[in-house]
Amino acid sequence: MNYPYPVMYKNVYKYDDMKRAEHMAARTTVGWYLWTHQLVEVTGPDCTAFLEYIFPKNIGNLAVGRERYTTMLDEAGEIIDDVVVFRMEEKKFWISTLFRKDMFRWFESHKSSFDVSWTDITPQWEMYAVQGPKSLDMVNTIIKIPVNSMKFFEIRANEIDGVPVYVNRAGYTGEKLGFEIYFPKAEAPAMEEKLRALAKTFEGREVTEFQVMAWTLPCEAGFFYMRDLRHTNPFEVGLEGGINWEKDFIGKEALLKVREEGPAREVVGFTVADVDIHIKGRNMGNEGEFVYKDGEYVGRCMKICYSFVKDTNNGTIICRKDSLKPGDKVTMHGHEAVICAPKFI
Repeated sequence: MNYPYPVMYKNVYKYDDMKRAEHMAARTTVGWYLWTHQLVEVTGPDCTAFLEYIFPKNIGNLAVGRERYTTMLDEAGEIIDDVVVFRMEEKKFWISTLFRKDMFRWFESHKSSFDVSWTDITPQWEMYAVQGPKSLDMVNTIIKIPVNSMKFFEIRANEIDGVPVYVNRAGYTGEKLGFEIYFPKAEAPAMEEKLRALAKTFEGREVTEFQVMAWTLPCEAGFFYMRDLRHTNPFEVGLEGGINWEKDFIGKEALLKVREEGPAREVVGFTVADVDIHIKGRNMGNEGEFVYKDGEYVGRCMKICYSFVKDTNNGTIICRKDSLKPGDKVTMHGHEAVICAPKFI
């Protein structure tokens, strides 16, 4: 599709030296930033059984101190949230979400006879992400108990200068080494000063750009943002792994039908060689640019961002199942894109 007029647009990532420096710190040394999600604490005699019903993945087999990423589905089998569930104690769970109010309404409408309660503990905590190859050394410098032996998706109690904290080995960057520190909110300013000074000694820096935290780093790693997942089911976005089909959960009947018939759509990746582009993705708060192959509509742009590691525009498309394969060329808003796997590093 060719336009009869020039499209005046400058790439807001490629030419931004600060975004590039913050992104590459997390990739090459260490980057840290405040990344507090909303935290919901779930307790009560039936809390485990309740969460097993709410989420399609296993919750009851989590050991204390371990966690699991899972979707939350509606009765139609569509994703209404994606969360991380932490087992803090035998009968106490934390759930990291961005949609606490929606979650509370959902829990209330499905509580039934479960003896369970939930509360918002977000006001008690700040969470600091420390990500990158030198994150282990940086975290070990400030905590009481070294975290060398921590497994991915493990959370442990620890201390920083006598202050009780939780250290979680995880992150939203795709880095092999990355940690999240849950720190009491009342004492958070002192923690930030400590991290700010310490990062410099490891040739790292603070990440201040939301676009880097939420878009450029996760997109390179093939991670989803909840905005990407709305009106999709787990099979369409490759998140069906780990679902426990032996238990009852919300959306199971609808999802069994999808499993039997096969998903109508799938997610693929793409790169665009053009530098200064104007392609709308769902991550910009709209329905996403139309995607055409050989003049035929096949899907929409789910997300588009810039890879500072690859120095190219990259993103994901949700398209008709089996309509696109790696190497195919498509057009979006007049720009040619090449299809690839939806992970870029």
